[in-house]
Amino acid sequence: MEYRDKIEEYIDSHRQEMLNDIITLCRINSEKMPYKEGMPFGEGVCAALGMALGMAERYGFSVCNYDNYVGTADLNDREPGLDILAHLDVVPAGEGWEITKPFEPLEKDGKLYGRGTADDKGPAVAALYAMRAVKELEIPVSKNVRLILGTDEECGSSDIPHYYAAVDEAPMTFSPDASFPVINTEKGMLRGHFTAEWEKGSVLPRLCAIHAGVKINVLPGKAEAVFQGVDTDVLEKAMKEAEEAIGIHFEAEYSDYTLEKGDQTAKVTAVGEGAHAAHPEGGNNALTGLIYLANRLPLAPCAQTEMLKKLEECFPHGDVSGEALGIQMEDELSGKLTLTFSMLEVTETGLEGWFDSRCPVCANEENALQPVKKLMEGKGFSFLTDSMIPPHHVPGDSHFVQTLLKVYEEYTGLKGQCESTGGGTYVHDLKNGVAFGASMPGTENRMHGADEFAVIDELLTSAKIFAQAIAELCR
Repeated sequence: MEYRDKIEEYIDSHRQEMLNDIITLCRINSEKMPYKEGMPFGEGVCAALGMALGMAERYGFSVCNYDNYVGTADLNDREPGLDILAHLDVVPAGEGWEITKPFEPLEKDGKLYGRGTADDKGPAVAALYAMRAVKELEIPVSKNVRLILGTDEECGSSDIPHYYAAVDEAPMTFSPDASFPVINTEKGMLRGHFTAEWEKGSVLPRLCAIHAGVKINVLPGKAEAVFQGVDTDVLEKAMKEAEEAIGIHFEAEYSDYTLEKGDQTAKVTAVGEGAHAAHPEGGNNALTGLIYLANRLPLAPCAQTEMLKKLEECFPHGDVSGEALGIQMEDELSGKLTLTFSMLEVTETGLEGWFDSRCPVCANEENALQPVKKLMEGKGFSFLTDSMIPPHHVPGDSHFVQTLLKVYEEYTGLKGQCESTGGGTYVHDLKNGVAFGASMPGTENRMHGADEFAVIDELLTSAKIFAQAIAELCR
């Protein structure tokens, strides 16, 4: 490819400078913090944005700050051609760091450790250096390239609507916030929210409460319930049989007092295997496991007991495809629909629950949302969700996508192909947006976990790929 030798030489010669800039940004704790005037996502993110824009301005780019929601750096003043959408906010530091502290970046064994090195400050700087290479090598381009630096990707991407309310999308956009080769298809999302109410019952044995789940997009690995009046031997036998049947481990803690014989209270904890809602097949749902157990205990007949049975009819343990809700489907572009019953609160007088379904390109409100609503309301639940996030797809045979794949193959020697994801990326709502880099296939960089890292050679290769993509797409 034309300019490849010059691009590779430029990026390799700027290796340490690029790493120093990444390290500078990664020293800033840019977790989302409380709002302050002029700082919609707090001081840390605002400081990171200011630092990054300062870097871009020093390298000769025209920069603009959109109310501290988004910052931009332009390659030139020509008509829009390509946007590169990255972000500077990070997930919370968390615990368990061993190689270094979260905001003390460390280069070791060919890797750069620290929160944000992979997600997404490292890739953002790689994109900046790609633009530097094109600019300083005077590679001819006829259209503008804009680096967009967002600040709220990890907590809902509310920065993006603010920016695009003022600026039109470029004809092409890629986000270096995932992995190579190209993710051009993203499933839609149906996040179901439902409730039910009933009169309090007092007959024993009974369920007092269920508490399960922490976030709607996380398959729960743990769930808790409180039962009253269930005979100890009966409960222990049921827990053992349930564990053998579905692989969920159950533990019971008994109260050390009883009001009357048979009134003993037992707190039961179900332990499964947590997973991301986009990949429920990799987990074992403690919530549906707990409902399975409850429905095999001799609970006294009442409205609450009936609703527990109906819950299991809708979300039987092991059903991660939406079959019981009547929405099982798949297509060649994006694969199978997945569904995770992720959160539930049950009291003596009602329940509130949430599920997360990732829906293939063939899904829509008519064949996904409406059938679920009809079925659940027919069973006595109030279904509160009235819309879904549609799937996203950019044609894989487009000039844009084919060019990205061609450049990727040229610089890596690996086969380039389009991929789909059940998770949402930063470009989900952009008409012609795809995810492109910045980690290589098979790299597990502990994104969102302790000791997050970026492979330095992958960052350098990404910068080269991005520069060549700019040259090819905006010539």
